[in-house]
Amino acid sequence: MKKFNDLKNAVLALEADAEKFYIKGNNAAGTRLRKGLLDIKQLAQAVRVEVLAIREEEKV
Repeated sequence: MKKFNDLKNAVLALEADAEKFYIKGNNAAGTRLRKGLLDIKQLAQAVRVEVLAIREEEKV
């Protein structure tokens, strides 16, 4: 569950940069947003692997 909470926190942390980029047109915020989204992608993959591992444990 920790990885899932990390994923949620990462999304919330990017909210300010998303607003700066989309509303104010701040390109530096867009770069930070893109980097953060890449981190979120990696966190999401880690959550997927964890869920699959737990499901496999329950089958045994």
